[in-house]
Amino acid sequence: MKAKHFRWVFIILILLIAITFIKLPYYITQPGEASELRPLIKVDGGYPEKGSLSLMTVKVGPANPYTYLWAKVHPYDEIVPDESIKEEGETDSDYMKRQLQMMKSSQENAVIAAYQKAGKQVKYSFNGIYASSVVSNMPAKGKIKVGDKIISADGKKYESAEKLIDYISSKKAGEKVTFNIERDTKEKTVTLKLKSFPDDPKRAGIGVALYTDRNVKVKPDLHFSIENIGGPSAGLMMSLEIYNQLTKPDETKGYNIAGTGTIDVDGKVGPIGGIDQKVVAADKAGKDIFFAPNQNGAENSDYKNAVKTAKAIKSDMKIVPVDTMQDALDYLDKLKVKST
Repeated sequence: MKAKHFRWVFIILILLIAITFIKLPYYITQPGEASELRPLIKVDGGYPEKGSLSLMTVKVGPANPYTYLWAKVHPYDEIVPDESIKEEGETDSDYMKRQLQMMKSSQENAVIAAYQKAGKQVKYSFNGIYASSVVSNMPAKGKIKVGDKIISADGKKYESAEKLIDYISSKKAGEKVTFNIERDTKEKTVTLKLKSFPDDPKRAGIGVALYTDRNVKVKPDLHFSIENIGGPSAGLMMSLEIYNQLTKPDETKGYNIAGTGTIDVDGKVGPIGGIDQKVVAADKAGKDIFFAPNQNGAENSDYKNAVKTAKAIKSDMKIVPVDTMQDALDYLDKLKVKST
């Protein structure tokens, strides 16, 4: 009798374990972690800081029946279709490469913005804007391929992916943009009609992710030790950390500061994904201040959603709207040193 009972327990255990290997056509995103940037970015001879500046992450993983059900009952875990995370035919390795390429471009933007703001020596050469992925069921599919160099849009040349994206984003669904592209050393012209994104109908585009290829040289030198963190959303916080090490006044003033937002070479802050999850993670990490993209006061801005989330979880964090790196510095300049 005991042997029979043990056999059934063993079979059930095997079945429960087997269920974890069933992959559903979804990914689960969850609040990640706050990673302090001081250990990850080192400027030669950089000034110290009493507080901290942290980037925020979102955990992303394939869904199985357990994680799917868990996400159903946890308000800040999100269930998203496969195609919202990876492009058609993209492997996990390809996806991570794309994310790391966006992080590399974001680091370069942050370096240029911070060194320029600090009045330090920075030189960079522009090698081109390239397509890193193409979204299915969007206008670029079949017209632009990964690796294509975007030479111009409507006859105008751009020297950063962010500025080209800003131009495309200024258009509405149904409007056309003509691109001059280079593929295998040959140039061709492609005209695409913009289409609303399925997951964000208010926003129109062509469905292609872009990155800027360039060489950046600075003085004093700096070193990044950021590994296995992808995407462009740490741009703002990296620029603030670099700036703080380059300049004598400690911008942190003893506060533990988190935030998110893309950055361009001119210090303009752009929107990101997973703002609610990042607010939850920052609150859990005990941060005092959280910078969020203001998007020029847009109705559904990251800042407004961050405020809603902070209120919902009863967070004491101060949520601060920023449109530029300078907005963040202006806020920090007005702060009194944190009492201990």
